[in-house]
Amino acid sequence: MPVTDNTAFAAMYDQLLKKERKIAVIGLGYVGLPIALEFAKYFSVIGFDINHQRIQLMNQGIDPSREIEPMEFEGKDIVFTHHPDDLQNAHFFVVAVPTPVDQHKVPNLKPLLSASKTVGMALKKGDIVVYESTVYPGCTEEDCLPVLEQYSGLKKDQHFKLGYSPERINPGDKEHSLTKVVKVVSGSDEVALHVIARVYETAITAGVHRASSIKVAEAAKVIENTQRDLNIALMNELSIIFNRMGISTYEVLEAAKTKWNFLPFFPGLVGGHCIGVDPYYLTYKSTELGYKPEVILSGRRVNDSMSTLIAKNVLQLLIKSGKNIGSAKVLVMGVTFKENVSDIRNSKVADLVRELQSFSLTVDLTDPFASSDELKNEYNLQLTEELASDYDCIIVAVKHSQYEQLTEDDLLSMSAPNGILIDIKNCYNGSIRQMTYWTL
Repeated sequence: MPVTDNTAFAAMYDQLLKKERKIAVIGLGYVGLPIALEFAKYFSVIGFDINHQRIQLMNQGIDPSREIEPMEFEGKDIVFTHHPDDLQNAHFFVVAVPTPVDQHKVPNLKPLLSASKTVGMALKKGDIVVYESTVYPGCTEEDCLPVLEQYSGLKKDQHFKLGYSPERINPGDKEHSLTKVVKVVSGSDEVALHVIARVYETAITAGVHRASSIKVAEAAKVIENTQRDLNIALMNELSIIFNRMGISTYEVLEAAKTKWNFLPFFPGLVGGHCIGVDPYYLTYKSTELGYKPEVILSGRRVNDSMSTLIAKNVLQLLIKSGKNIGSAKVLVMGVTFKENVSDIRNSKVADLVRELQSFSLTVDLTDPFASSDELKNEYNLQLTEELASDYDCIIVAVKHSQYEQLTEDDLLSMSAPNGILIDIKNCYNGSIRQMTYWTL
């Protein structure tokens, strides 16, 4: 195939649809596995992940993230593998690996660059590579592309095409599922954009939005979560102010929501692998370009400080209640980063637990979704197998559906006399009468 033959690139979609060529999805976590299974309804798919144990589970029809039901694996044209050599059989690559930050809040591109190397070694003339991982504007072309070209010996737009289509997966959200949310797509040229859009249009019933460039698509994704982060930071700051005023933040918000254009955000711990991370990608690139963003970083500081603020309030309430701090027992209910999911990545509840332990409090943990082994590996924390019935303070940290169904009598059965309830997400909405009660 001549290196400038765009007609051959344009034929990619039909070849994929006829299963003459394959799609490979690299990274099978919360983002990669759903898109791989959705593509496998229409195309022949190779699902690749470096974690052999995860691949074994998926070959048994089990989602390691516990988001996808076993029946969703049935009847799909997909092969799961951890062998990089199997990627030689693919021609359309989708990279969906994590993009975390390090302890200094600096983007950690190691997983992304490692995946780029893996794809580069399998890349052939006529192939297309699409990135889904959340990055700062410019990362796909400035950081990932050189790795692809280095390990393939090929050149973008001469030998292969490049694209970016940001993931919009919301773990635990069954209403706004993958196929029901418009997919932003972009390509290195018009041919790439056309083919990439057609591939995604086949699987995404909500359709696609064609961005004018890869950078625009990257920026669109990173500001989605930055906007949410800032709105939650405002609510968190308001909750601090209203607590000092002695009024309920949630009652204020209920009143404010009666106006049609008021945005319904709520205070809370902001963790996870998106909202608590993505803004740092944007601020990193902005600072690199000579502008230090004030508003975005201020919002991040507010949200990152909430674990400390809550822990201090716990300590103050224990002291006011006459509890002995040295022997006080605290139960934390919920350790995942959000409700009704098993994902513990960047959970701010772990930060809260460490803050409580720094005051020499005894802290037990429980969560119906989290894995104790994963907590041990990630945070050196473990779930408590048998809960006590004399906790001086109970903290409901995550709004799991099981916790919302609890009554005050249920909570009292786990509590010591004169017990304290910290209801971070306002699960009980003013229904607590006997326990000392605090919420954001």
